[in-house]
Amino acid sequence: MTDTVAYRPKAGEIPTSPGVYRFRDKAGRILYVGKAKNLRARLSNYFAPLTSLHERTRRMVTTASSVEWTVVGSEFEALQLEFSWIKEFNPPFNVQFRDDKSYPYLAITLADDVPRVLVTRNRKIAGARYFGPYTKVWAIRETLDLLLRVFPMRSCSDSVYRRAEQTGRPCLLGEIGKCAAPCVGRISKEDHKSIALDYASFMAGNDSKFVADLSQRMKDAAERQDYESAAKLRDQLAAIETVLSKNTVVLPDTVDGDLFGIAHDELAAAVQQFSVRGGRIRGVRSWVVDKELDLGLPELVETVVHNAYEQGSTEAVPPRLVVVPVLPEDAAELERLLTELRSERGRSGRVTIRVARRGDLAQLSETVTRNALSALASYKTRRSGDFVARSQALSDIQEALGMTEAPLRMECYDVSHLSGTNIVASMVVFEDGLPRKDQYRRFSIPDSTDDTESIYQTLSRRLARLDDEQTVRASQEQAELEGAAPRKRFAYRPNLLIVDGGQPQVQAAARALRDAGVAPGGPDGIALCGIAKRLEEIWLPDSDFPVILPRNSDALFLFQRIRDEAHRFAIGFQRQKRSKDITSVLSEIPGLGPARVRDLLQHFGSVARLRAADAEAIAQVRGIGPATAAAVHEHLRGGE
Repeated sequence: MTDTVAYRPKAGEIPTSPGVYRFRDKAGRILYVGKAKNLRARLSNYFAPLTSLHERTRRMVTTASSVEWTVVGSEFEALQLEFSWIKEFNPPFNVQFRDDKSYPYLAITLADDVPRVLVTRNRKIAGARYFGPYTKVWAIRETLDLLLRVFPMRSCSDSVYRRAEQTGRPCLLGEIGKCAAPCVGRISKEDHKSIALDYASFMAGNDSKFVADLSQRMKDAAERQDYESAAKLRDQLAAIETVLSKNTVVLPDTVDGDLFGIAHDELAAAVQQFSVRGGRIRGVRSWVVDKELDLGLPELVETVVHNAYEQGSTEAVPPRLVVVPVLPEDAAELERLLTELRSERGRSGRVTIRVARRGDLAQLSETVTRNALSALASYKTRRSGDFVARSQALSDIQEALGMTEAPLRMECYDVSHLSGTNIVASMVVFEDGLPRKDQYRRFSIPDSTDDTESIYQTLSRRLARLDDEQTVRASQEQAELEGAAPRKRFAYRPNLLIVDGGQPQVQAAARALRDAGVAPGGPDGIALCGIAKRLEEIWLPDSDFPVILPRNSDALFLFQRIRDEAHRFAIGFQRQKRSKDITSVLSEIPGLGPARVRDLLQHFGSVARLRAADAEAIAQVRGIGPATAAAVHEHLRGGE
């Protein structure tokens, strides 16, 4: 019991039935809500030895002071109760949703005596039918203007409508034929509501049926020689075709569904939702999810899909088809829950959740996922690039690492190799939270036993050229006086050195600092830390426990960005060196020129495949004969 928390219940006390559990802190606040098919099996995972838990799970368990559970009759009831409690208590360790922006919708107030169509961001108008969301306000306003020629319903405000009723004169839209003017009795309220219902039906995806009916009515009017009505119907048909041409047909017109794409890392997830109605993309929405605990993609899918239709938005009616990247564990229960939501909101039919495997639906699903990946990258870049966010990040790093001043210059190091060969290291520089690519450096490491030795060698070479600011300025001023270009240097002394790795890598870097006569940390030294990728922990020299930054902090986002940039730079150099290495080896073989070397590498796609190929496979490359193929095979195998 000493390696876990004191409030751990006895195993025999926890039932094996389905249920929902809640972790509370000392003040009684609910920290986390979860569900389980078997409460005993699920809760035992939280009370494993603390050292074996994911860091953020360990933080939640140690922050809590008690756990309680409620037994329910089925997994479906557990799912319902879990979502209900999450919505009620908003626990800090559950997934936190945050919309990037407020989206415009097209709303039709069908509950009003005289329905109105409008563009709005308010999604809580009682009795309104919503369509969207849309990414651009101007696009939906343009669509609305075109469709008012076909469905001339009221779009004015209540004050304008009342004024028209009192004066007996319609507004401008009534005069130009974009409103049937129920305000002055040109049309009855019942007939006007029929126009509103037709408008809603058209926006819901019944456009092909409406176009066919309109075309037939136009032909019938022409046959009756009612050319005035036929011309009016022709203009309405042209307006509809203009609107439809702006919405790309991506699927058969019988398909109504929502497609979700999710891109996530250890801290956040970006969600992209495409709403397809009548085979056309009618709306696009994206938002960001903050992750506190370590959740897999199936668990994220379950939470994301439910919240997409349950965040107090009564207009968000689940369609019959929901396409997701992977099926959640409780897919059947989630389908049942969404079906009930659909029924409550006046729609019939069962909701199906599936993964697109092939065809046009799979291609569109891949597009949604690519958009989610782009959104996640943009979100992280935006947070790192914002001046206020950068300032806050640097301040938080200073406080978390106990530095005397903010780390205005940070250098991050990463090592890359292929099975111990072609070992390289990278150094990337961030000043004031932004990359200084002109000061990036690459290191070739001829020989090393492991990553810690590589880190030591790299830092030793860097610190051997460590200059303080006065020396740099003096060198630059002297070069300017002599009219010569200043020698490239490492520029300024860094405030913080970051290595990609945990405690072993940090200790190797600290040893390099000490051997160079620089104190790791302190007012006269250089601060040092490492970031371990799996748990996003920050390690300090001679520390038994890592520093855990809040999962949504700007500081951790900045650490991630500089670490990822160092990794990218190291991988690029390692691949370049590998390519040059094999090229130089192949060029030593008689009969192989640059063109044939290039053909060999293009044919096999990688150095590893070329080394593993036999002479017969090599001889299949254009321009390579049996004798040359045998020479290539012997040379590469002999060089191992």
